[in-house]
Amino acid sequence: MGSHGSHHGAHGAAASSSHYVSPIPVKGAKDVKVVEAQDLNFLERAYVTEVSKGVGVTFAHFFRTLGRLLRGQPIETVEYPEQRVKYSSRFRGIHRLVPRDDGTARCVACYMCATACPAHCIHIVAEPRNDGTTEKQPKVFEVDEMRCVDCGLCVEACPCDAIRMDSNQHPTPSTTREDQLLGRWDLLRVLGAHSDGEVPRSARTMEGHVPGEDPGAKGGH
Repeated sequence: MGSHGSHHGAHGAAASSSHYVSPIPVKGAKDVKVVEAQDLNFLERAYVTEVSKGVGVTFAHFFRTLGRLLRGQPIETVEYPEQRVKYSSRFRGIHRLVPRDDGTARCVACYMCATACPAHCIHIVAEPRNDGTTEKQPKVFEVDEMRCVDCGLCVEACPCDAIRMDSNQHPTPSTTREDQLLGRWDLLRVLGAHSDGEVPRSARTMEGHVPGEDPGAKGGH
């Protein structure tokens, strides 16, 4: 028991000291920087320090804006959506599914993205794929954009680069809860892969898919 515990401790120490390398190669990704956790003092545990920093930022913006008004200068306002600021290169836009050459989703229904999602916003139902390219395909693939926390873990977990968050687009505003549930064809159309206006938003099932003749593209629910 003692030797096993010491061996486990040594192994853990060696693992924590080694440089982390992501097991999933993601285009444009860099190695993750591991930051060791530090003990918090009393003020930090009471959130006094961090609240003071936040209040300081708020007052800095307030007095900067007040100074511009007193000098007769215009306030720095972005007239969104007519005007938009440039997003950071790390901005995670709305999800999209990467299509194959025949227009179907590259997803193999392995459930890796749904398993990695901390918000449980991805729902997949698998079915066999009968063309021999892969074993499975998604019969249902839904992303609940209202529950998504934009962490990007689904993109990192996918072994076949089937789901991405590089669309640089926000979820479309909606007035119903149902509109925030994006199905397979919704996600394939994010960047115009399927621009056919007849594709229904609710066509989320494959139902006997044949490559190039997918009834889900024209069929019902």
